[in-house]
Amino acid sequence: MKRAGAVTLKGNPVDLKGRVLSVGDTAPDFCLQDNGLGEVTLASSAGKTRIIATIPSLDTSVCHAETKKFNDAAKGLSNVEVLVVSMDLPFGAKRWCGAEGVENVKTLSAHRCTDFGADYGVLISGGPLDRCLARAVFVVGADGKVKHVEYCKEIAEHPNYDAALAAAK
Repeated sequence: MKRAGAVTLKGNPVDLKGRVLSVGDTAPDFCLQDNGLGEVTLASSAGKTRIIATIPSLDTSVCHAETKKFNDAAKGLSNVEVLVVSMDLPFGAKRWCGAEGVENVKTLSAHRCTDFGADYGVLISGGPLDRCLARAVFVVGADGKVKHVEYCKEIAEHPNYDAALAAAK
């Protein structure tokens, strides 16, 4: 599969599995686990715009800051749900959210299978982050169509928050 530009981790190439999503695509459905071990699907937030941010782990500095930034921004968004997805276990995500006061975003775990990562084109294959998710942001409209896509070229750098938030409004 051809990727739109190389993805790196601290300058080193990273292989990603799965398809590359584009604006206008129908967002792939998923079944992820929330902090209370409940199942969350794309349909769980039907009728809302969704910001779906994929990250390697809440326990890294950039992922930590990104999740906090989206948590703060979510307060001012109407009819928008922010989902932060990683391979972190739900127990760790619950602990992290409690310690950080994160209440406006849903942290979701893709730990049960790699389908979500492959369907969204963010599943890291090989290297030190094997089976983690690369940093990306997707905005999915209430109609289920992708309105914004950003695959961060460097996993250790922040996404373009302004572009994602503008697409969600």
